Amino acid sequence: MKLVRYGESGTEKPGLLGPDQEIRDLSGVVDDIQGDVLSDAGLARLAALDPASLPRIEGLPRLGPPVSQVQKFIGIGLNFSDHAKEAGLPIPDEPILFTKAVSSLSGPNDDIIYPPNASKPDWEAELAFVVGRKAKHVNEADALAHVAGYCVCNDASERAFQMDGTGDWQKGKSYDSWGPVGPWLVTRDEVPDPQNLDIWLAVNGERMQSGTTSTMIFPVAKIVSYISNFMTLYPGDIVTTGTPPGVALGMDPQRWLQDGDIITLGVTGLGEQRQKVVIR
Repeated sequence: MKLVRYGESGTEKPGLLGPDQEIRDLSGVVDDIQGDVLSDAGLARLAALDPASLPRIEGLPRLGPPVSQVQKFIGIGLNFSDHAKEAGLPIPDEPILFTKAVSSLSGPNDDIIYPPNASKPDWEAELAFVVGRKAKHVNEADALAHVAGYCVCNDASERAFQMDGTGDWQKGKSYDSWGPVGPWLVTRDEVPDPQNLDIWLAVNGERMQSGTTSTMIFPVAKIVSYISNFMTLYPGDIVTTGTPPGVALGMDPQRWLQDGDIITLGVTGLGEQRQKVVIR
């Protein structure tokens, strides 16, 4: 099942994709894609619906992030050994956690905005997961049962903010629009192995990243378990799991994003995103 939120920013409505990839309105069934809706029981209730019984949304409305009321937006740094090497950083012995401000969340096809003082805008195609039920001190063997589903994320970054001067990761990852998620949330039952998914990204049609989650240093189950020992994860929390090599930071010469660039990216079975870079 694929769940979406559609409409103008801040007023999105819940929906699901029908058999012909059309959006069917869920606002008569649930208030939004959040909280208990993401539990196994909540998702089973939605899966039991006949999409044909729901109002069909015509046209191509804007898509927002596929979940709402997100409390935490967590990133995993350097989770591909090749990416750590291209960044000139040591391969981590345990997951590196950082937070992206929840206010950075945006729709999968919204513009990515960089401020005028941004000098090193970069991209990162990633697999993200959404928590479906409370996770605290979870065993790795039970970890995936706490995941509601998976989606695409572009962990947009500004490397000068992140690394230069007094830079830190949160500062370099959290500007408004730097967290496009979606286009939809694909429920866990449709992703039998999150460690067997291709990830790709292109800038202006030129392929920059081609990777697979099979080469992640720390798989999703390990990430869920690890984070749950330091903080409680709640339904709707989003964790983005790291990027394969091919980012601007690792190029020689480095090739930072420019105003007007078009980024496209996707993950096997989870859909695609398209963003225009705007520097203002």
